[in-house]
Amino acid sequence: MYEVGERHQGWSRARVNAPLRAVVVAVFTLLFFSISSDGAYADLRLCNKTDSQVGVAIGYKDKSDWVTEGWWNLASNSCETLVPGSLVSRYYYIYAVDYDQFGEWGGRAFMCTREKEFTIRGIEDCVARGFERTGFFEIDTGEQSSWTVQLTEPVQQGTGGR
Repeated sequence: MYEVGERHQGWSRARVNAPLRAVVVAVFTLLFFSISSDGAYADLRLCNKTDSQVGVAIGYKDKSDWVTEGWWNLASNSCETLVPGSLVSRYYYIYAVDYDQFGEWGGRAFMCTREKEFTIRGIEDCVARGFERTGFFEIDTGEQSSWTVQLTEPVQQGTGGR
């Protein structure tokens, strides 16, 4: 046993507690940053910037096949996440219908849809398989992990647009 005031070699309480304190500080730091940070979201979102309700269908290529999905019903001036998480494809395809004004947003990339909610694998022989053949427009995400598409009103003639 050691006498009071006697020095000895070995671990002091300060030396033992220093690594423990470092671990505790590191844990609290990680907890603080994970709670206080906004976190990076990775999604494909679509925002309806019109005064109408719209229906939206999407198309994309997953690991093995083309897939089309629909319908998302978006109220006017609202946004919706269509593909949660990191994007699996560089190119996505959108088709949207304006329920109030009877317009549409489409393109030349033909894929399969139907009137009711759907998930369809494959884009060939849509009509022969009992689906509709619908033209989608292409979105190039540039291999970003998240992307937002905004549907807007078409430019009216005489307002300076084309």
